[in-house]
Amino acid sequence: MESLFPVVVFLAIATLGAALARRLGLLAPIVLVVLGLALSFVPGFPQIELDPELVLVGILPPLLYVAALETSVPAFKNNIRPILLLAVGLVLFTAFVVGLVLHLLLPQLPFAICLALGAVVAPPDAVAATAVARRVGLPRRVVTILEGESLVNDATALVLLRVATMATVGSAVGADKIAIEVLRSTGGGILIGALGALVFGFLHRRITDPLLDNALSLIIPFAVVFTAEHLHASGVVAVVVTGLVLGHKLPQLLSAASRLQIGAFWRLVRFLLEGLVFLLVGLQLREVLRDLDEPIGSLILITFAVLATVFLTRFIWLFPATYLARLVPRVRRRDARPSPKFPIIIGWAGMRGVVTLAAALALPLTLADDEPYPRALLIWLAFAVIVFTLVGQGATLPLVARRLKLPQDDPVQDALSAAAVQQQASKAAQDRLDELADSAPDAVVDRLRRAVEDRTNMAWERLGGDERETPSQAYGRLRQEMIDAERDVFRAARDSGRIPEEVLVQAYRDLDLEESLLREVEK
Repeated sequence: MESLFPVVVFLAIATLGAALARRLGLLAPIVLVVLGLALSFVPGFPQIELDPELVLVGILPPLLYVAALETSVPAFKNNIRPILLLAVGLVLFTAFVVGLVLHLLLPQLPFAICLALGAVVAPPDAVAATAVARRVGLPRRVVTILEGESLVNDATALVLLRVATMATVGSAVGADKIAIEVLRSTGGGILIGALGALVFGFLHRRITDPLLDNALSLIIPFAVVFTAEHLHASGVVAVVVTGLVLGHKLPQLLSAASRLQIGAFWRLVRFLLEGLVFLLVGLQLREVLRDLDEPIGSLILITFAVLATVFLTRFIWLFPATYLARLVPRVRRRDARPSPKFPIIIGWAGMRGVVTLAAALALPLTLADDEPYPRALLIWLAFAVIVFTLVGQGATLPLVARRLKLPQDDPVQDALSAAAVQQQASKAAQDRLDELADSAPDAVVDRLRRAVEDRTNMAWERLGGDERETPSQAYGRLRQEMIDAERDVFRAARDSGRIPEEVLVQAYRDLDLEESLLREVEK
């Protein structure tokens, strides 16, 4: 009871914080981190010491899994070059530069532990990128690149952190051991992820009960991660591969009822976990400061140097990576030279999050031969990077996006493409109906024809302006009033005892499904 109470309190605060952020028009992650920072100094407020194992194996897998499920595999493949340049190249570059700067400032620290901190602060966080980028309204390709980077870069950073930690505690680390570690972590993660997609895809295809499908979807990220970690492969890579493959094939694997239920379930899980994660990050401030004993002048200098390095290395890497690649004719033909606005906004969106803090807390307690080192300082530096990038850059990202006036995705083109494909889909539906028309009464066939025509007309109506109400909007408005009236009758009948509760529940379910469809049409 006592151990459960703080969790309930944190979830309630995270929910209220997210609601407050929406009311104020602010980004929820920033509000929750600031709220956590403030609550960390409230006397008597419950504190939770963040367990890195809980984050990396308990919280991160489901968030990575749902992000991978929603990632477009064709868009991911089309942007694989910039994604890998950021997720692998930039992470390694940032880690080595941060490690070098820290080693120059603290020459008594071995370079290996400095490099370990560089690996900790190098990767932008998957949770932060997903939570912030979409809400800011960035162009679709920018969001794809940021999300793709955040899905892959944790694996690069954690492999590098593992190698640096091995060197820190005195293990011999040569090129052969590094190659084996990379092959085992990355290659093993890909194989386990592909195997997970094969096994769980088979199970999803055989399951017909939406509740069982939903339960399986919750088990998948943990099963894949536990298997990968047991075999010393990358759990991050494994869960991302499984999520990408299953997400791409989900329309063929699940029934309509399962897809609707799983979609609603994962929206709730992501909302709660994201809110809890950002709140917990802020709440760690008191714990981070507790063991810190560095002189204030030295602390400010080192913190500023690391923050500046993390911020600048992203831009130093991005511009050459963006424009030097266009010197290759094949790249230039496939991908035109972008405006400088794009590397600027991608550079500004490098928010760190809970993975950075969890990795920092996983740093070794001592160096080789049990030699002590300022571990609390390194944890503070990681925490400072999180707060600076998430609160500083995250809060100003909407303003930067507006000032840059990035070209937005054309809603008219999207509507035109959707209408054209809907026209083809309606033609296919009409052809199938013509084949089966003799097996049903004429009235039923005519009703189905009208339904297909209405769906096609609705798609083309979206190309019109917003000056007047379309026929579909008028239908939705009037049908909503009719649904409300039907609900009143069923509720009155239940209250008077004319129908049992079960009849009311079924009637409400049917009306709720129709209303939810009306809401989707209005979007």
